[in-house]
Amino acid sequence: MELFIILKNIILPIFVIMAIGYFIQKKFHLNIATLAKLNIYFLVPGFIFAKLYSTTFSAGLFLNILLFFILYVVILYFISQFIGKLVGLEKGKKTTFTNSVMFFNSGNYGVPVNDLVFRGDPLGMSIQVIMLTLQNIFLFSYGIFSLQAVHTGKLKALLSYFKMPMLYAMLFGISLNMLNIAVPSFILIPANYIADAMISLALFTLGAQVATIRFTSGLGHVYYSLVLRLLVGPAIALAIIYTFRVEGIVAQSLFIASAMPTSVNSAVIAEEYNNHPEFAAQIVLFSTLFSAITVTVVIYLSRLLFG
Repeated sequence: MELFIILKNIILPIFVIMAIGYFIQKKFHLNIATLAKLNIYFLVPGFIFAKLYSTTFSAGLFLNILLFFILYVVILYFISQFIGKLVGLEKGKKTTFTNSVMFFNSGNYGVPVNDLVFRGDPLGMSIQVIMLTLQNIFLFSYGIFSLQAVHTGKLKALLSYFKMPMLYAMLFGISLNMLNIAVPSFILIPANYIADAMISLALFTLGAQVATIRFTSGLGHVYYSLVLRLLVGPAIALAIIYTFRVEGIVAQSLFIASAMPTSVNSAVIAEEYNNHPEFAAQIVLFSTLFSAITVTVVIYLSRLLFG
C-alpha cells in the first residue's frame, strides 16, 4: 500500500510533467538544444546558488558528500568497466556503457523527487543540490574527456571543467553562506524566481528530450546498464552509507540520489562526439521508464531503513 502511495504522490507527478513535455515536443518540434542550454546556463546555476546560499549546512557535510560521491562513482567505474569487458564491448561502446552507469540524472529528475520526498526540507535539498553540482562537473569534464580520448586522446576537454556555470554558482553560494555575507535583494529575488522555475522546466525538458530519442539496434547490452544503474548503484550506495554509519535525512537523500536513472546528458555528449549515440539513447529511455518502479522501491526502503 505504501509503495502505491509513493508511486502516486511522488513518481506520478514527475511523469505527468514529463509527458506534457513529450507530447508538446512531438507536436511542435521544439529546439532541444535551446531547452538544454536554458537549463544548463540559466536555471540550474540560479537554482544551485539560491539553495546553497539560503540553506544552513557545514563544511563537514559538504566534504562527506564529496567523499561519498567520489567513492560511489569510482566503484561504479570499475564494475562497469569489468562488465563491459566481460560482455565483449569494443573500446568506444564500453566508454558509452560506463558513462551511462556513472552519470545519473541528479537534476531534472533527482531534484523533483527530492523536493516531493522531503517536502522542501532545506537539508535534504541542499544534499541533492551538492550531488547535482558534483555530477554535472564530473559529466562535463571527465565525461567529455573520456569520449574524446576514444578517438583523439586530446586533453583540452578538461578545460570544459572551468566553463561550467554551476561550478561558480556552487562556489559563490557556499562562500557567501559560510561567510554570512548578505546578498542584495535585487540579486536574491531573481535567483529565487529562477530556482522556483527550475523543477517544472527541467521535467518538461526531460520529456521533450525523451521524445527525440530514436533507436535502431538491439537491446542486449542495454539491459546490463539498466541493472547496474538502477539496482547495483543503489546497493553500492547503501553499502557505503552503512560502512560510514550515515543516518537520518543525509542517509535517505544519498540513497535516493543514487537510484536516479541515466543522465540524459550522457546521451547528449555521446551524440556530440558520435560515440554510439543510439546505444546511449536507448539506455536513457529505458532507464527513465523502469526507474518509476525502482525509485519507488528505493524511496520506500529509505524510509524503512533511515526514517
